[in-house]
Amino acid sequence: MSSEPLGPLQPSFVLRGHSAQVHAVHFSQGNARLLTADADGWLVSWSLASKRPVAVWKAHDNAILGIGSFGQDRIITHGRDSKLAVWQLGIEDEESMGKILPVNNAPLTAPHPWLLHMLTVNTLNFCSFAMCLDGMPQPYPVQMAIEAKKHPPPILVVVPNTMDSGGIDIYQLPSESRAAVIHADRNITTGMVMALDIQAVSTKLQVIAGYESGHTMVFVQSDPGAQFQRLYSAQPHSQPILSVAILPSQDHYVTSSADAIVAKHPLPAVQGIWKSELKPSKVVQTKHSGQQGLHVRSDGNIFATAGWDARIRVYSVKTMKELAVLKWHKVGCYATAFARVANPTSIKPETVAIKKEAVEESDDKTLAHQDTPVRTVQQRRDAKAQSTHWLAAGSKDGKVSLWDIY
Repeated sequence: MSSEPLGPLQPSFVLRGHSAQVHAVHFSQGNARLLTADADGWLVSWSLASKRPVAVWKAHDNAILGIGSFGQDRIITHGRDSKLAVWQLGIEDEESMGKILPVNNAPLTAPHPWLLHMLTVNTLNFCSFAMCLDGMPQPYPVQMAIEAKKHPPPILVVVPNTMDSGGIDIYQLPSESRAAVIHADRNITTGMVMALDIQAVSTKLQVIAGYESGHTMVFVQSDPGAQFQRLYSAQPHSQPILSVAILPSQDHYVTSSADAIVAKHPLPAVQGIWKSELKPSKVVQTKHSGQQGLHVRSDGNIFATAGWDARIRVYSVKTMKELAVLKWHKVGCYATAFARVANPTSIKPETVAIKKEAVEESDDKTLAHQDTPVRTVQQRRDAKAQSTHWLAAGSKDGKVSLWDIY
C-alpha cells in the first residue's frame, strides 16, 4: 500500500485585511484578539474566534513599527510619524468601532479608541519600542487600585534617543516622564540603534540593544536613579541587527540580523558579579539572510523569525536548530508573534519582568476557559481559539498567515 508524500504545511487561516505591508502583529486579550498594523498607519483588531475584524482605525499618519498591550484594555502603537500612542480599547468598546478593512477602503473618519497618551519619540531608526512592567514599588493607594484591576500597572517603554541615534530613552507611563537616558558609547562605532528589549527585576533594569554595526550590548541599572553600565558587548553579526528578544527564563537573549546569523547571548545576573570574558553562547550560520521580527514563545521553548525570502522559520531555543520552515507568502515577511501558552514552566515566578507579549493581564479571567465548563457553541469556539498555539506572520503582501504549531 503506497502513500503519497505530504505537501508543504499550509496556514490554518489567512487574514486578508490590509492593502499595505503588515509591519507588526501582536496577540492580546488572552489570545482572544490579534492586532495587525501596516505601512499606511492602519491597525486592525481581529477576533480569533470568528477571524473577523472587530475594530479598525487609522492609528498613525505613517507606517506602524510596533504594537504592544498591557492591562485589560491598553494598546500601544509606535509609528513612523514620531508618535508613540496608548489607546484604551476593551472588548466592550468594540461595538462602537469601525469594521471596514483598509483593503476595502476603510474611511479615514473611522472612530478611534480613547487616546490616553501620546509621546513624541525618535523613529528615524526604524526601531520599534520595547516595554516591561515598572518594578518600582507603588504608593499604597495605587497598588491597591492595580490589585483591584481598576487600572493597569505602570510600565516602562524604551525607544531610541530623540537627539542621538545611538542613544536610548526610557519613558514611564502613565506619568509620560523620561525615566532614564543611556548615552551612545563613544569608544565603539555602533551606528544607529536598530532593535531594543527591556526587563525589570524588582527595581533593577536591563536594556538590550542591537546596532547598525552588528554589535549588541547589555546595559544594567542596579539602583533607581543610578547611571546605566554597559556590562556586555559582542559583535556576532556583520550586518545591522534587526531583532533582539529576551528569553522568558531571563538568563539569555537572542538576536537576528540582515546577515544569515542568529545568536544566543548570556544575560548578567543583576545581583551577581559580571564576568567580562563572557561571549555569545551560540552563533548559528543559517544561510538565510534577512531574518527579522524575532519572537520567543512564552514557554521559552521555540522562537520564530520572518524572512525576506518569504519564509517563516521556527527554531529551538535550547539547541538553536531550525525546526520548521513555513512557506506560503510569495514576498518577504516582516513580523511574527506567538499566542501565549498557558502555564509556562520556564518563567521565574519571583520576578516581575514581563515581555511585550506577556505585559497584558494574565489573571484568572484571561484564561478562564481552561477551568470553566464550556456550555455554548460560542464559548466552545472562543475556548478553542484562545488555547490554540497560534503563530502569526505579517508580510509585504498585506496578508497575515495563522499557523497552528507545536
